[in-house]
Amino acid sequence: MGSSCLRCFKLECCKSTSTVRPDQSKGKDGGVEGEVFVRKFRWEEIEFFTKGFSRLIGRGGFSNVYLAKLSGSDQRQGAVKIHARSDRLNQVFKQELDILLRLRHHNIVKLLGYCDDLDEGAMVFEYVPNGNLQEKLHLLSWKTRTAIAFQLAQAIEYLHEKCTLQIVHGDIKPSNVLLDEYFNCKLCDFGSAKMGFSSTVKPPLCSKQVMVGSPGYTDPHYLRTGLASKKNDVYSLGVIMLELVTGMKAFCPERGQLLTSIVAPCLRDIDQHGAEEKVAALVDPRLCGEFDLEEARVLLSIAALCLHQSLTVRPSAAQIIEIIKEKITSMDLQGKDSLPLATK
Repeated sequence: MGSSCLRCFKLECCKSTSTVRPDQSKGKDGGVEGEVFVRKFRWEEIEFFTKGFSRLIGRGGFSNVYLAKLSGSDQRQGAVKIHARSDRLNQVFKQELDILLRLRHHNIVKLLGYCDDLDEGAMVFEYVPNGNLQEKLHLLSWKTRTAIAFQLAQAIEYLHEKCTLQIVHGDIKPSNVLLDEYFNCKLCDFGSAKMGFSSTVKPPLCSKQVMVGSPGYTDPHYLRTGLASKKNDVYSLGVIMLELVTGMKAFCPERGQLLTSIVAPCLRDIDQHGAEEKVAALVDPRLCGEFDLEEARVLLSIAALCLHQSLTVRPSAAQIIEIIKEKITSMDLQGKDSLPLATK
């Protein structure tokens, strides 16, 4: 989904109906980049942009994503997400759209427009050219991996603390972390997100409630209780940090093992003096030794806290950001509250 800064998305050739202005709450790390207008399109325009849905570039459980050529002076590319047709999924579409209209952060994918003319809902996003973290993790340098960990924590902090109505994403995993041309992260897919009171605690409606999330990333506390909270996202962030350091997948279906189960015993005592060999043994061998041992220790220590069984022990996203700023001093920050450059 395109990576250029869009202060106002305008189409020269289309006659779209209403214009929607999302929430413009601001703060130091709020990520608001001027006024943003999200366009409401007609279905005919969606078909025109995608050339009749001719190029599929992504597929989810209940949606497909198509490449789009957006009208305008620069002919920028976009990505159109089409939700499947059903009463339940139509409600999911409306809920996701309501959340996306409130978001504006440099590490969250930008919503440019939408269409709700038919039962099949459509959302138009910026096009992010480098795929997702799941596909590219093993190709990334150590510096880029640490920058992505920091950026993802920034996106989560924005959702948890800086939105007018606090938001829990609910499905943070590498395939939902898109990478732009400089390998900066863009969190996407808010179909499982909860907003407002439900983002703090939401009890299960019944004992047969269907749990959302992905194997290896879903908080065991949520699976046991059905209670959704911000600490669910923190747990998922901890798993991704383990992946960034170790290069291992969160879940191996062939072996039926979780990364958290494999690595958990190794995370004990890594902060103690003399644990350098223990830390080095956990780092992705594909890096061929090109990493900073102390930075690896910091990320593993953060991951251990994020994965703690007790929700009260797990840090907030804001606390994680402060730890990284304090202890990973080599990160290329252009200012205390700015985003690091995550070039590969």
